[in-house]
Amino acid sequence: MNLIGEHTDYSDGFVLPLAIDRGVLAVAARRDDGRLRCWSSQQPGDDLDTAASAVGPGTVEGWAAYPGGVVWALRQAGAAIGGVDLLVDGDVPAGAGLSSSAALECATAVALADLYRDTAPPAELADPKELARLARRAENEVAGMPCGVMDQMVSMLGQAGHALFLDTRTLETEQIPLDLDGAALRLLVIDTRAVHRHVSSGYAERRAAVEAATRILGVAALRDATPEQVEAAAGALGDPGVRRARHVVSENARVLAAVEALREGDFERLGPLLVASHASMRDDFEISCPELDTAVEAAMEAGAVGARMTGGGFGGSAIALVPLDREAAAADRVRKAFAEAGFTAPEILPVRPGDGARRLS
Repeated sequence: MNLIGEHTDYSDGFVLPLAIDRGVLAVAARRDDGRLRCWSSQQPGDDLDTAASAVGPGTVEGWAAYPGGVVWALRQAGAAIGGVDLLVDGDVPAGAGLSSSAALECATAVALADLYRDTAPPAELADPKELARLARRAENEVAGMPCGVMDQMVSMLGQAGHALFLDTRTLETEQIPLDLDGAALRLLVIDTRAVHRHVSSGYAERRAAVEAATRILGVAALRDATPEQVEAAAGALGDPGVRRARHVVSENARVLAAVEALREGDFERLGPLLVASHASMRDDFEISCPELDTAVEAAMEAGAVGARMTGGGFGGSAIALVPLDREAAAADRVRKAFAEAGFTAPEILPVRPGDGARRLS
């Protein structure tokens, strides 16, 4: 999940996600006949059975496009991936903005790299960052989602007790301590159960607006723009272009401020940054929804240190940083607010910073 830094990763920006203590399990075995067979405990009957060499853009639909895409991306990189049986199971809520697709891709990538390590694949496939890049390629080109690299990077590189500070331009990373227990805080994910509205078209529109603003401002990416440049170009950017650019530029600044706060263990400084991030996504980037706004407002009313929507928007989850002695009250207040608004009851998940993809046995 992303602590802060939303819709900045495709403009060479900064992000601060963390792996959580939920995940996807991939049980894999080699086959000698070149077949790729995939099963999911969550979607029984929606299986895949095809030649591994036949998988590519436009050839696989549904959930199997993600592991199938990883097979394709590894083969495109020169890895001698042959036949595979793959069974997946997991407890990451799908569609909740918690990167379930990246978890599936990265679990698959680690399993395949390990299964076929004796076939002399390119050396870079032993590099977690390279596996993350290839997992992203699978999602972009086979699953058809034009995401940035953040989700795959943190799914590969996450460390328990830390958030991952990622510069998406250079792919430089730093593990930032996130000692929630020491600060007597709990991180809650509020899965609003809101159906993602217009997520595909909305994501594409926001990305196009960011790219247009980049051209108008004459910068390599919006990470290179200043707030003053954005406001000075308001006429050329138009509305909503100026607000889209304002969000990205201000969100990058908030990520850097959040990193500094966490380096000093100052959660009181972090909280207002989360709130400001949500306001920016609600008002400038316009990717929130009534359920997300209700979750954030209710959590803050109940004493949260900070709260914001997380993920691509248009539905999904919010997060709240809550004192331990206010955890139950915050959860109750959110549920009550949803009931009063006539929304579907949310699922509220306490999470901890966890480790990224790895072999378990």
